[in-house]
Amino acid sequence: MITAPDLSRGGTRGGRWATAACWLAAAPVAAWALVRLAGLESGPLVLAIAFTPYVAALAPVVAVSALALRRRAPAVVAALAALSLIGAVAPRAVPDARPPADGPTLRLLTANLRLGSADPAGLVDLARVRRVDVLTVQELTPALAAELDRLGLATLLPYRSLSPEVGSTGSGVYARHPLRDTGHRRNKGFFFTQAYATVTVPGAPPLRVESAHPAAPYAVDVVPDWWTDQRAQPPATPDGGLSVLAGDFNATLDHAALRELIATGYTDAADAAGAGFGGTWGPYDGDPIPPVTIDHVLVDRRIAVRAAGTFPVPGSDHRALLAELRLPAG
Repeated sequence: MITAPDLSRGGTRGGRWATAACWLAAAPVAAWALVRLAGLESGPLVLAIAFTPYVAALAPVVAVSALALRRRAPAVVAALAALSLIGAVAPRAVPDARPPADGPTLRLLTANLRLGSADPAGLVDLARVRRVDVLTVQELTPALAAELDRLGLATLLPYRSLSPEVGSTGSGVYARHPLRDTGHRRNKGFFFTQAYATVTVPGAPPLRVESAHPAAPYAVDVVPDWWTDQRAQPPATPDGGLSVLAGDFNATLDHAALRELIATGYTDAADAAGAGFGGTWGPYDGDPIPPVTIDHVLVDRRIAVRAAGTFPVPGSDHRALLAELRLPAG
């Protein structure tokens, strides 16, 4: 009796093609997991690694498909990669335990204003409706700063440390409470400014806030600028004063540079609130790019995060990020 060949095995031409296809799918997933877990991203991988959550979602499909074809070796490799990647990204959807902060509540909003083209009325309305106490902005221009004040931001958040500039390099910090030690510094990569100030919140210790904006790794030749700016971000001061870095970091939690900064004593507010998958950049101006989370509010670990969420900003390619914080008493 003549039987049909078993194409699920590697001994036939069809079986060999199936084996090759399984390995072609499993090997990149495994390599991605290695790069992500070991923090080996460089060159074009710096941009690619931002999409790790999507690879983590795809990896189990690769493992199951290989298993269905009875290709055990690539199935095991893909399964291990899937477990590693899911283990790295899944905690972003789970709220963390809060530190025992018992001081006042502070609502902090950060927004990239896209070359000053964001709708000023929409931003002022968002600050008003969400009862924002501190607003950090990136890509603030002189014209937009004037229009924001004309539309009521000067009344809502009368204290400010601003460095408005034409183009993409401006920044600012607006606050409901008085500020001191105001100023700005300029990154060496794309020369973005980072305005900063110390906020005097009644009932809490002084809080240093800085509007973060490192260079973007949009091409291989600018990746060194990205690294320069990432490494220049101010570390946390767990044995000193409270500090917050809020802005467009041009990095996700899958970038080793950002994880190293957080390890100095920060907490990512969205991650701590279980909202770490909220996209802040990508498709919001019509580009066919999946959402990625490159805007962050990094807070001193002594500060409790009560909630976090994103909101659209008409005219910008970013979504604004709002974090509700509970400060220590002081």
